[in-house]
Amino acid sequence: MRRLRTQVAIVGAGPAGLVLANLLTRSGVDCVVVERRSRAHVESRSRAGLIEHRTVRALRRHGLAGGLLAGGLRHGWCDFVCLGRTVRLDYEKLTGGCAHVVYPQQLLVRDLVAALERAGRAPLFRTAVTSPPGTGAGPPRLVCAGERGPVEIRCEHVVGCDGFRGVTRGALPPGALVARRRYPYDWLTVLAEVDRPAEGVVYGVSAEGFAAMAPRTAHTSRFYLQCPPGDKAAAWPARRVHAELRARLAPVELPRVTGFTELRVLAMHSQVTEPMRFGPLLLAGDAAHVVTPSGAKGMNLAIADAVELADVLARHHRGRGGGPAAPDGPATLDGYGARRLPDVWRVQEFSDRLLRLLHLSADEAADPGFGLRLRLAALERLAEGGPHAAAFAHAYVGSGRESRIESGSETGSETGREDEGNAGGALD
Repeated sequence: MRRLRTQVAIVGAGPAGLVLANLLTRSGVDCVVVERRSRAHVESRSRAGLIEHRTVRALRRHGLAGGLLAGGLRHGWCDFVCLGRTVRLDYEKLTGGCAHVVYPQQLLVRDLVAALERAGRAPLFRTAVTSPPGTGAGPPRLVCAGERGPVEIRCEHVVGCDGFRGVTRGALPPGALVARRRYPYDWLTVLAEVDRPAEGVVYGVSAEGFAAMAPRTAHTSRFYLQCPPGDKAAAWPARRVHAELRARLAPVELPRVTGFTELRVLAMHSQVTEPMRFGPLLLAGDAAHVVTPSGAKGMNLAIADAVELADVLARHHRGRGGGPAAPDGPATLDGYGARRLPDVWRVQEFSDRLLRLLHLSADEAADPGFGLRLRLAALERLAEGGPHAAAFAHAYVGSGRESRIESGSETGSETGREDEGNAGGALD
């Protein structure tokens, strides 16, 4: 058996685990990332694509934004379609210059893996943890099935970044509080090859159900369609997908779809686990909380966890190594969850609010006229501007005005375009 010793073992090579590993390595904290999937699988897995303003700031601050600054596309508006009307929310204008960067998750993952490789800390791919880590008083020990035989990792802390169904959640003690919500619909998600890039994010609210289009690359777009809970992808042949997208997003002219590269049904649910630390086990990203795709918050929230956790772990291990320890207070390991949970719940609230705006209730769907008129009025109110619209825009773009994922506080005056100075590349 191959035996390794490290300070922090990170389970999962998604955005949260990879950002955390990069930041710990740069802080002088020894860490190992284990990932049960292959590198090729992880680096080709297409999920999120909109990176929030505050996430770009954090990645750039820590030297991890080179790829997205060079290859990402700035995006500062979204359209809502309802009752044949198209209502544009110019959130970049409403927030004084904050915008998303369109940069597919798999490209960011490739950048982060390459950065770890350069630092001599490449993740251990095809290495599956075979049993949940302990949460008792003794040092954690991970036993893994590796590509070249079993691996034992002894460490001081284990960070679960392996998602909602990951092995680390199997270690949660009975005292863990898990709050859940299951929505009365699911989303069919389609990654499609297109003849031209989508110009921007479009949401459709209609009697037929919700639909959306989101840009990814020059030749791919992501589409969503509301479907009954428990529906199967097999119930959605290409002809039906095309017809429903045209009906629900009219009058928007869609790119011509030339093929599907992914078609699956997302069970729409949310979940938050409290606390986010159980002895030597800490949770981040989907292992700690699941948020629906509404508003494109999941990956951004996971990276926010990683940035915060890297800071408190670095403080802790500097203190253990004879350097200046973190003072008692919220910036310690015990305070990690307390600092993150307010942001987690704010994001959950916004995602839920957006879902209620975009979906008719069961009662409304039976006679949709009134419900659709209410939503059109709400959308037009957002487009008119003012404090209500500005608050929505800040929450949508993740300006950082209400929450913090970097060192130092953020204020409304710090979130505008001037903060992106000489970023270079496609963001200028």
